[in-house]
Amino acid sequence: MTPELTALALAVLLQAVQLSIYSILGQKAAGTRAALKPRDEPIPLPGRAGRAKRAMENHFEGLILFTAAVLVVTASGKASALTAAMAWTYLAARILYVPAYLFGWVPWRSLIWAVGFLATLAMVLAALL
Repeated sequence: MTPELTALALAVLLQAVQLSIYSILGQKAAGTRAALKPRDEPIPLPGRAGRAKRAMENHFEGLILFTAAVLVVTASGKASALTAAMAWTYLAARILYVPAYLFGWVPWRSLIWAVGFLATLAMVLAALL
């Protein structure tokens, strides 16, 4: 497996971890009864539970772009030391993003997000050149 695909697989596992964190914190904040009923109306989640949800949703968005970048690099045969480094940079940024969002590290959360986003774009650009 290429380094880019390995980083992608680990990013998927990170998403599962984030889903678990959100589920645990959300259930603590809203209660089991709210967690079990239909989501016809949003359940307001204060504090860290709400942050965990937003961090998880943000990673879903980033994961779509990162998956596309990995597929473009892999399918085009343009994998290189640079694309591997950018894939690992993305993963490291996403791992750091979780506590940065949960604990409100300002402005670090935004800077960490930007590192992951720029690493994804760098992978696509490397495949195009």
